[in-house]
Amino acid sequence: MPKVNLTNALAAEYIELFQTAEINPNRFDAVDAIVDRIVGGKSVYENVARKVGAPWYLVAAIHNMESNLSMARHLHNGDPLTARTTHVPAGRPATGNPPFTWEESAVDALKGEKIDQVPDWSLARILYELEGYNGWGYRLYHAHVKSPYLWSFSNHYTSGKYVADGTWSDTAASRQCGAAVIIKRLEQRGEIQPFDGRIPARVIPLRYANKVIDRGEDLQRFLNTFPGITLRVDGWPGDSTSDAAKQVFGFYLAGDPRTKDD
Repeated sequence: MPKVNLTNALAAEYIELFQTAEINPNRFDAVDAIVDRIVGGKSVYENVARKVGAPWYLVAAIHNMESNLSMARHLHNGDPLTARTTHVPAGRPATGNPPFTWEESAVDALKGEKIDQVPDWSLARILYELEGYNGWGYRLYHAHVKSPYLWSFSNHYTSGKYVADGTWSDTAASRQCGAAVIIKRLEQRGEIQPFDGRIPARVIPLRYANKVIDRGEDLQRFLNTFPGITLRVDGWPGDSTSDAAKQVFGFYLAGDPRTKDD
């Protein structure tokens, strides 16, 4: 399957989706039950995370998606630890002898996905790696559906899923809680540090201008996702757009004449 690159536009999309994600009220208890189990096993996830240089909660989120937090199954795909994996990727871990410990299998799975080679762990990168772990089929072939691997149990997902390898259904709905939703709830409960809600300047330009600028419309659309902000989307980040940025980010756009007085 073709790989999707983490472009500036995709990074902005991930950040916006995460910031606007709301857990479905009828799923609150189920999400909290998962989070309770994850927090209870935090030390195990931290051990694995240290060996691959990744956030512990990313390891936990993948564990829930692939094997419902079972410590008796491979992180690769949920196959039993009593033997090497038989489903894709098959024959893992390639070294050692079964039965494998959950931690050694988890490290092998994450290194197999090159998680140990990720240069930074921004919010956008976390969500990108999670979606890629499951595969890019939703984004490439069913773009009208946000991947349930990330967004199931939230306002960003209702239905549409692969019911078998290569078999799609628009009406089937995931029964799993999405990985991004788990991370969102961990953040809400104070189990992890809050993510920086600002859009990096390299993703969307955070600069003032007296003219239409490249990606100015993207900035205005993003700001319009916040309550009380209703900007005209014209690509011209002047006073009104800068005022909205001040409300959301706590500072005016770079180059705003009022910055020196702020």
